[in-house]
Amino acid sequence: MSKIYVAGIGPGDYDQMTGRVIRALNESDVIIGYTVYVDLVREHFPGKEFLTTPMRKEVDRCVLAFEEAEKGHTVSMICSGDAGVYGMAGLMYEVGENYPDVELEIIPGVTAATGGAAVLGAPLIHDFCLISLSDLLTPWEKIEARLLGASQADFVICLYNPSSKKRHDYLQRACDLMMRYKSPETVCGMVTNIGREGETAQIMTLKELRDAKADMFTTVFVGNSQTKVIGGKMVTPRGYRMS
Repeated sequence: MSKIYVAGIGPGDYDQMTGRVIRALNESDVIIGYTVYVDLVREHFPGKEFLTTPMRKEVDRCVLAFEEAEKGHTVSMICSGDAGVYGMAGLMYEVGENYPDVELEIIPGVTAATGGAAVLGAPLIHDFCLISLSDLLTPWEKIEARLLGASQADFVICLYNPSSKKRHDYLQRACDLMMRYKSPETVCGMVTNIGREGETAQIMTLKELRDAKADMFTTVFVGNSQTKVIGGKMVTPRGYRMS
């Protein structure tokens, strides 16, 4: 049976790829992905065939992977972060219904939430949720409802895709929604270019976050009511009482 690995390469830095992902890419004849992600791994896997598609050509990319596998090639479909968190794993299964003779194996990676959390300190130690602010595939009304529900329940909230040229005010709108239930002084953090050249991190209040500049390479962390700053790091207590 032909084989496709669907692999999360983490933030992009080779050192933050898991050993299992590295083995899968070494075993593959063909590595397929969005152009930016393929460029991150190309130098580490010489001799492989690399195939790319641009942004928003995800279905074409999946079909390409299955077509290569049907030729008898072992294929890796790569995603940044984790393939099962806003990645290609789900779509690969959907497209794969048309290719029953091709086996899929999903290999996890370091997603932006955990990669960025490590940079900031320990913001995700208690219950948290991930919400993408991109409304390309999800209506804004549903995103709004999720922001309000998570804020009312006092979750730590990690925001993916906080802003873009077309959505320049979405982070500001999200902060206004969250401040209906969260204090303006809630501890927040932002990390840009996680694990890549030019990585930056900031800790601020929710009120300050409202006017902060972010882009598609930024991950935002909004604390819960217990999150605090310890030694310049963003920390959410687990809830244990200190004796």
